Amino acid sequence: MIDMLVVDLSRWQFAATAMYHFIFVPLTLGLSFMMAIMESVYVMTGRDVWRKATLFWGTLFGVNFAMGVATGIVMEFQFGMNWSYYSHYVGDVFGAPLAIEGLMAFFLEATFVGLFFFGWDRLSKVGHLVVTWLVAFGANFSALWILIANGWMQNPVGAKFNPDTMRMEITDFMAVIFNSVAQAKFVHTVSAGYVCGAIFVLSISALFLVKGKHVEMAKRSAVVAASFGLASALSVVVLGDESGYVATEHQIMKVSALEAAFHTEPAPAPWTILAIPGEDGEPVWSLSVPWVGGLITTRSLDKELPGIHELVDRAQDRIRSGMVAYEALKQIRADGSNAEARAVFEETWPDLGYGLLLKRYRDDVQNATDEEIVQAAEDTVPDVWPLFWTFRIMMGLGFFFIAFFGLWFYRASRGWIDTNKPLLWFTVFLLPTPWIAIESGWFIAEFGRQPWVVEGVLPTFYAASGLQVMDLVLSLTFFVLLYTVLLVIMVMLMVRIIKAGPKEKLFTNDDEDDFVITTLPATPATKELGS
Repeated sequence: MIDMLVVDLSRWQFAATAMYHFIFVPLTLGLSFMMAIMESVYVMTGRDVWRKATLFWGTLFGVNFAMGVATGIVMEFQFGMNWSYYSHYVGDVFGAPLAIEGLMAFFLEATFVGLFFFGWDRLSKVGHLVVTWLVAFGANFSALWILIANGWMQNPVGAKFNPDTMRMEITDFMAVIFNSVAQAKFVHTVSAGYVCGAIFVLSISALFLVKGKHVEMAKRSAVVAASFGLASALSVVVLGDESGYVATEHQIMKVSALEAAFHTEPAPAPWTILAIPGEDGEPVWSLSVPWVGGLITTRSLDKELPGIHELVDRAQDRIRSGMVAYEALKQIRADGSNAEARAVFEETWPDLGYGLLLKRYRDDVQNATDEEIVQAAEDTVPDVWPLFWTFRIMMGLGFFFIAFFGLWFYRASRGWIDTNKPLLWFTVFLLPTPWIAIESGWFIAEFGRQPWVVEGVLPTFYAASGLQVMDLVLSLTFFVLLYTVLLVIMVMLMVRIIKAGPKEKLFTNDDEDDFVITTLPATPATKELGS
């Protein structure tokens, strides 16, 4: 039988490392393009204030980028350590975009990050500008391939289960790349990162303006952040709507849980603003807007949004089909030449994952009782109310950001950047909010997919490694403590950089000499290398 404590601890560990990692990723995405925009203005105008701005925000970008790399590496090792059967089952598909991300995107970004920092006095203005834009594109290419991999987990297209190798294998790589869920997730995620970068720049600029420091750089940075942020905030809401519509097509249970829609409503369904759950988990009171839910989720007036109870009934049918697929798979494994079993499996294999849900209750899936089938079907319902409220927090912040950036854009267009101190202080204290929205979005995406690690293909509990509980407790504690220390160090470094303010150049000649001497101590080998 499955040890669910091991599964839960494995999930907690991956969730903790992923949430910490994604503190750094969105700021990297947002700052990279804002750096490129500011340096473009510097190259076009030749005004030194834009060079200072690029150097200042670039330094903060560098610290954040380094922390993102350090925390991201651990996540990939966990696929083999904590989720070994997942790696075996879908590694042929999942590994491809991760490998391409490393070769095509991360190396591009990491290489040009070095040129960005050390190439200011060694490259021409245009040459260095090209480097900065390549850093920005590399960051976004990294996000693209990671989200293609994640999007496949949400909507596993372009692949098929091979009964001979017992693995999912790619049948159409273009379908994996152009997966509608992956593309919608990518544009929505990077837009959220741009909002994060814009609020970060705007908040720090507002702090400078309140204190009367580095005013010229702060004003120009605020103008760029307000413009870039408004476009990004509008994109987040529009692309978030697209992401939700795609989820309705491929992850309908998640959407019904987000809306706390336990029963199928006549089309078009209402949209619930607020609700209070009762003892049975269903809402006993709700405040709804007619038609809006159906228009958002189905984009029609005549399509119904199925309720959770109806979807559970559908899951029972797929579980029974999965039992047939499981039995056929056993026959194929016993006799690979059994053509009849292969024909049955070919017809029913898309439901094999639903049959595997029964592994939580018994090993001989094909002999499951009606009660066990009902239990397994009910397991397809994620925890509704955490999803319901988290979604509304995320969505509320999304619309707030549009109004916030709209106000700043209006004031910037009138030259009223530093004339309202309450607004400046409000902007400073708004700094954590984009991370709240972003982490909420990832919670919805991943928690809402449960009980699947790959939607409809592989249950989460079936993908975990057979580790010991104490090993997971120790490693989870270690990672949380380590990542917390790293986060504190990063915040301290960034506070120190912000207090120091912009510089004329990143390194003086003395700094560069000290760097070389420190990293290459004087030995016969290094003297020969130096000569």
